[in-house]
Amino acid sequence: MENSFTRHNLSRLVILCVAVFAVAARSSARMPTTSVNIVNDSNKEIRNVYLSHVNVDDWGANQLGDAIILPSQSFTLNSVACDQQQVKVIAEDQDGCFLSTIVDCGSSPTWTITNDTSRDCGN
Repeated sequence: MENSFTRHNLSRLVILCVAVFAVAARSSARMPTTSVNIVNDSNKEIRNVYLSHVNVDDWGANQLGDAIILPSQSFTLNSVACDQQQVKVIAEDQDGCFLSTIVDCGSSPTWTITNDTSRDCGN
């Protein structure tokens, strides 16, 4: 009887170890990332760039840091985390107006901002 009790406990221990290993392996798996090239073909400076989930206003931190995307310049966001198939990219220009687009993850898209790109200036 003692042997069956010990085997039972050993089986439970093995199952527990396998479960812990599976959870650890999953959490250490890398989240897919993409790069987004932002091209400023407008006459406005782009002062801030934010990321958000699609259809949710959960903007993260400014992705530009202290950088500014001047007219006729571009900036590439590298290692953009993609926990979904798409990510929303929001730019803020020198007037405090917001422009946004949705990009597909994994495709390394280019977003070209022009003077005709629709802006939300809070009006």
